[in-house]
Parts: sequence; structure tokens; C-alpha cells
Amino acid sequence: MHDAATPSRSQPITAGVLTALVGFTSSFAVVLAGLTAVGASPAQAASGLLVLCVAQALGMLWMSRRHRIPLSLAWSTPGAALLAGTGVPDGGWPAAVGAFVVVGLLILLTALWPHLGDLIAMIPAPIAQAMLAGVLLSLCLAPVRAVVDDPWVIAPVILTWLALVRFAPRLAVPAAFVVALVVIVIWTAGHGGPTGDWLPRIEGTVPAFEVGALIGIALPLYVVTMASQNVPGVAVMASYGYQVPWRETMTVTGLGTVAGAFAGGHAVNLAAITAAISAGPDAGPDPKRRWIAAETAAWSYLVLAVASVALTTLAVSGPPGVVETVAGLALLGTLGASLSAAVSATEGREAAVVTFVVAASGVSVAGIGAAFWALVAGLVTAAVLRRR
Repeated sequence: MHDAATPSRSQPITAGVLTALVGFTSSFAVVLAGLTAVGASPAQAASGLLVLCVAQALGMLWMSRRHRIPLSLAWSTPGAALLAGTGVPDGGWPAAVGAFVVVGLLILLTALWPHLGDLIAMIPAPIAQAMLAGVLLSLCLAPVRAVVDDPWVIAPVILTWLALVRFAPRLAVPAAFVVALVVIVIWTAGHGGPTGDWLPRIEGTVPAFEVGALIGIALPLYVVTMASQNVPGVAVMASYGYQVPWRETMTVTGLGTVAGAFAGGHAVNLAAITAAISAGPDAGPDPKRRWIAAETAAWSYLVLAVASVALTTLAVSGPPGVVETVAGLALLGTLGASLSAAVSATEGREAAVVTFVVAASGVSVAGIGAAFWALVAGLVTAAVLRRR
């Protein structure tokens, strides 16, 4: 009986480690690309990754122990993808940090004033998903461009992803990430070796609050984080019989986002995809013990936080296109799901397509990025067609 019981007792721990590893490796490149795109130096991006890991780990430790549920937190992967398509705002990196602070304050306001969440829910889902799809498109095109420019470097990463999608989909992106690191190590060995920090270090930034960044980064980042992470995260937890303490979770993630913003973190939120690993049967047959998986994931994230600076240094030292390729591969599934949700319904399809086109254009008007203008264009189109 001891042998039969041992696997079930260790399952939550194994699931927790897997939750952290999959969550980190499958979107590390996306977050790195996003922070760099809005003006972060390699050291500032590494600091952002570090504090995001710490913030979500501390939040998970608090929530899992307090409520005894496998509540998983994560950084906003769709939000990072949005940043990657936004570009450096007027005011540079400090303005982006100011936008991150405002996102955290908006999440806190959602906890104090639930009607703010209701306002976000009023945005038609096809329009929100079309905005996200448009933002993701340029990142998902990166592997195509990179493999044409440097096939011998990029092809091993793509082929690894393709093989694992066939046989072990959950491990496809982590495996591609590992192969990318191997490629970078081999490449840098012949080019003087990687340069940069290897030890954990926090780079603080004094935020600047620029109107363009607040409208073009903070507002779309908040909408994407709520619509693509927090709301689906609640649904995933509910599907396994767990009720998320909404106000407390928004308070914890809002505080984590505000605190992490000063060191370069963009947003902390409920996990959606990886939540199923720690809340589902993979974490053991007894739902009352699955909270151990979330706690294990938290400790694993603290270990990964220490390693994040070294991984960033290695990643940015590699040949052009490798990090972007991993990021693009990681987001293909999200792009497909967003496009499907945007155009699956006949009613409102024109508004969704307009939103997608504007978001994909990457235009910036009055210092405000395409994501905001995509929402405006989609909502105006929907209103006009509804009136018709």
C-alpha cells in the first residue's frame, strides 16, 4: 500500500514544479521581448523578470496557504505580447514603468470597485480578442523571418517545437526554449562569449506618467490582462470546483503589479493555461491536497527568479532572431484561439476584422499605440453597424 500511495502524495509537488517550469519557459522569451520593445535595457528587463517571479511566488504562497486552494499566479503573457508590438513610448522606459504602475492601480481599483470589471466586460469579446490577435501577429511572424535570414541557427528551434507539438504539446515551447539556449551557447562560444550580469540584481526606475503611455500602454494592458488572464483564470479554477476569492486576488495581484513596476515588472495576474496543471487531476486525486501544487510552484518560481538574470544575459547575447522565434512559437496557439474567438460569430465580424487590422498595422497616432486605436476603431464600427 505504501508504494501505491507514494505517487499520489508526490503528485502535487511534481505538478507544482511542472507548473512553474512550463509557465516560465513557455513565455520567458515573450516577456523579455515585450519589456525590451518598450525601452528596457537588458539589465532592466532582467530585473523585471526577476521581480515578476518573486511577486507571483509571494502571492501564491499567501493565497494557497490562506485558502487551501491551488490558486496559481503568472505574469501577463498577452500583456507582454502587446508591449512587444507597441514600441518605445514618448518618455522612454520611465514612461512605460509609469504605465505599469497605473495598471496595478487599476487592478486594485477593480478589487475595491467591482463595477470597473463590469465595464471591461462590456467590451464585446470578439473585439477584445481581435485586438489581441492583431498585436500577436507581428510576433508570430518572427520565426518565418528569422528562419529565412539564418536557417542554420533558427531551424533547430522550429523543428524541435514541431516535433514536440506532435508528441507532447505541453512541452513543445519549453523544449524549443532549451534548444534555443543551446544554440545561443554554441554561437556565443565563437563570438567572444555572453556579456552582462549573471547574479540577481534589481534595477529601480523612477516612473514618468506620460499621457501617450497611459492611454496607449496602461489601458490596453489592463484590458488584455483582465480579459485574457484574470477572467479565464477564474473559469479554469471553477471548472475544477474551486472558487477564486476575487477581491482578495485582485488586491494581491494589484499590489504585486504596483510593487514590481518600479523594478520593471509589467503585470501580475491569475494564471490561465498553467492553472490547469496545479488545479487538475495532474496534481493528484484528492482536490483538498492540490493546494500543495500551487505552493510548490511558488517556491519553484523563487528559484527561477534567481536564474532569470543569467538567462536574460545569455538570451540577449545570442544571434538575432532566436529569442523572437521562441516568443513567436509560444504565441501561435494564443493567436489561433484569438482569431477563432474574434470571427467565429457572424454578427459583429466586421467590427472584429477592423479591430484586428488596426492592431496589426502597428500605427502610432499622437504618441498612442495601435492597440488603443484598434479598440476605438472596433467599438465605433460596432456602434455604427448596430445602429444600421
